[in-house]
Order: sequence, then C-alpha cells, then structure tokens
Amino acid sequence: MADDGSNRSGLQLYRTMRRIRTFEERVGELFVRQQTAGSMLHLSIGEEGAAAGVGTAMREGDSFTTHHRGHGIFIARGADPNRMMAEIAGKAAGYCAGKGGSMHIADMALGHLGANAIVGGGIPAVVGAGLSYRHHKRPNVSVAFFGDGALQQGILYESMNMAALWHLPVLFVCINNQYGMGTRIDRASASLAFDERARSFGLLGEIVDGTDVEAVRDTAETLVAAARAGRPGFLAVDCFRFYGHARMDKSPYRSAEEEAEGRARDPLKRQHARLTGDGVASENDLAAIDADAAAEMDGAVDFAIAAEKPAPAALFGDVYGADQPPPEPLASRLDRVLGATP
Repeated sequence: MADDGSNRSGLQLYRTMRRIRTFEERVGELFVRQQTAGSMLHLSIGEEGAAAGVGTAMREGDSFTTHHRGHGIFIARGADPNRMMAEIAGKAAGYCAGKGGSMHIADMALGHLGANAIVGGGIPAVVGAGLSYRHHKRPNVSVAFFGDGALQQGILYESMNMAALWHLPVLFVCINNQYGMGTRIDRASASLAFDERARSFGLLGEIVDGTDVEAVRDTAETLVAAARAGRPGFLAVDCFRFYGHARMDKSPYRSAEEEAEGRARDPLKRQHARLTGDGVASENDLAAIDADAAAEMDGAVDFAIAAEKPAPAALFGDVYGADQPPPEPLASRLDRVLGATP
C-alpha cells in the first residue's frame, strides 16, 4: 500500500500524533524544570488519535473549543509549538502573551475559540459559532472537544438540543479517556451508550476506538460532512489517559495492571505497526519522523525558556478599553497620597 501524500494519509496521521506526543513530553519536562507558569497542567498522552483524526477531518475556516487537556488538538489544527510552549511558560511570545497559560490558550486566526478549565465550559461557544455560520451562509463547522467528565454536565445537553433544533453545523467530540479526575466513567454514568444519548436529541451519534487513528479520521469525516450540511453530530472517542489527571497526580485510583493494559493500547504503536506492516513506511522512515519531532519540540522548549517575560505594565492590557486610562500602580498611588500636602 502506498501513502497518498495527503493530510489525511496514514503517514501524515502518524506524523501529527508523534508531534503531539513529543510536545506533551516536553511540556512535562518544562514543568519539572520549574519553567511553566502556574502549578497545574494536564497532558493528553494516549489521546493523540482523537486530536489527529478529528483535526484532519476539519478544514481551514472551521473553529473549535477545547478543554483543559487541549494542547494536542491545537497542534493538530496547525498551532506553532514555539508560541504554545511560550504560552505554557507564561512568556510574552505566547499565543495569549503569557496570560492564558496551559488551560486558556486561544487563537482566533486558527479558529481556536479558546481552551477552558471549567468542565464543559467551552461547549456552548460552538453553538454560537454554528449559528453565526448558518446566519452568514458560511460553509464552516465548529467542533467542541471535551472530556468524559463533561458528559454529566447540563450545559452539554442544552447545547446538543439547540444544535439539533436549529440544524447547526456543529460537532460535539467527547474524548473519553475513562476518567474524570479520579472517577472512572462507569462510576459516574449508569449507561455508557453515549451515542444513544446524542441520538435522543436528534443528533447523529457514533463511538469510535481512539487507538485506531484512521478509524477516528473516517468517522469524523462522515460526521463533519453531515454537520456542514446542517445535521449536527456527536462523537465519543474511546482512549486511555497514560498519566494522572494533572502533572502531579500519580493516579493511585488505578491499579498497575489497568495502567499497563491501557498503555498497551497506544495509538502511535498501532499506527506504526500498520504503516510498516502495509509497506507504507519503513522503520527508518518512521524513525526519521520521530527525530524531526524531537528536534522541533526541543527547539520549542529552548524558545520558551529564552523568551522574555511580560512586562509588569502588560498586566492590564486586554482588560480595559483602549480609550480608558491605565490603572495607577499601587506604589505610585501611595507615594502620591502620602506625599500630598495637607
């Protein structure tokens, strides 16, 4: 089998997943080096098939929102790793000038309407985007990415109902990594037939194995095409979160056997075996892709560490209107008040 050289090809999917995996590994290293802004970040290692597969089904002009585990999704949609890493490091060169950090990255130019640390918080934004596309007759789709923890949030069902009722070009994508923080999904939901929930609202609903990136791509392409035609959908992508909820979470709620079994379902290893087994790529070809990703993400770490921190005065930028005077620093106000003559 020969690779077709397109963005949706099996080899390109592997390349995207490897870049995501390596980026996330470097983010973890940045945290250990105490170079990240804040004390919380969440890795998506093990979920690369969802980001690459669905991201490939989207096209320029489409928009999306992510949850607090959204680095890989943004990379799949064309993000610059240097600017992403700088944002996570809290540097001025980041996508949000260092103010968003890991959980609040956004970039309207690439259609990223914003990550969100509130469970399910970004979901309703795609309903608004979809309504805008329909009103302006734009052939675009808006995709909400969220974790399985959001499956118990009312805002999801309100949003799905509105999208179905108004025939909006929207796709809801649940990246089901089996755990909402430390709670396993079958302890949070009596029914795991999440596609049936979506169908009850009038949406198209599917569940796909997230370790098979090509299956994710194919399913997502069908649902995205339907959404463009005014038939919104829901996709649950089953995968396994390799690490704990946050970087400092050692996941004591999972047994060693469960973790070993989950990590054996590695989307990169599965795609590696498929590409070499089908004769699409050799071991050397894939090793070269791996090396390229390592060099790229090493460069992103170096860029982030070397980048300048935001100036203190930039703290108030993007907060007040352009016609408003900047707030007076407390130190100068005290000097003025205390130094005033009676």
